[in-house]
Amino acid sequence: MLPISTKNTMRLSLICFALLCNTALFAQSKKELKAQVNALKTEIEQLKKPKQVDFNNAHKKASYGLGVLMATNVKKQGGDSLDVETMTIAMQDVFLSKTLKMNEQECMTIVQPYMQKAMERKSNAAKEDGIAFLEANKTKEGVKVTTSGLQYKVLVTGTGKAPGSNDNVSVHYTGKLIDGTVFDSSVTKEKPASFGVSNVIPGWTEALQLMHEGDKWMVYIPYQLAYGERGAGGQIPPFAALVFEMELIKVN
Repeated sequence: MLPISTKNTMRLSLICFALLCNTALFAQSKKELKAQVNALKTEIEQLKKPKQVDFNNAHKKASYGLGVLMATNVKKQGGDSLDVETMTIAMQDVFLSKTLKMNEQECMTIVQPYMQKAMERKSNAAKEDGIAFLEANKTKEGVKVTTSGLQYKVLVTGTGKAPGSNDNVSVHYTGKLIDGTVFDSSVTKEKPASFGVSNVIPGWTEALQLMHEGDKWMVYIPYQLAYGERGAGGQIPPFAALVFEMELIKVN
């Protein structure tokens, strides 16, 4: 039988050996884990980098163009909440002739009401944003409000003729959304626009008849006096309040 002191020494040696083994294994696993984390970081950074498109390849150039058109159209309809990654999976399934997880009829019954609600949300948000903008704007110095809700601020006072509803006028203008996005400008075209006073949106018809030749105004138009619930083309969304810098050059 070994003396007690010898037994304790052996036991202590075994414990130390086990600790050394565990420490080595832990160090190895920690090293491997760190390497895996670094590899994942590198992969994520690569995924974040925008992929280059070979625009010399006609198929890729057309593919990119179609992607822009599709995405722009969907976004305008309120599809900002759609998941792009899932849409890509669906497109790949179709183009690679994989078994679809939903048939076309199922897709139609889901997508149509979804997009309708998405468009309603976007329209309501635009309407509320326009109302809030005009409420804040009417309190600013120099801004006047008519009974219709039209707002304007005089930048330059002219002394010429005031047009009537049947007159034709020449005007320089820059039109913006309330977020500052320019959607049209005669100034950049370097040519004034000419039109009948009654042949434009109600906000313009009203503003022009309050102006005189030489006047330059900032005009703030509620959606009801602009393009209403439908908007105009692809640049002016439904329920959009508009901001115009207008200069009445001549009453023709």
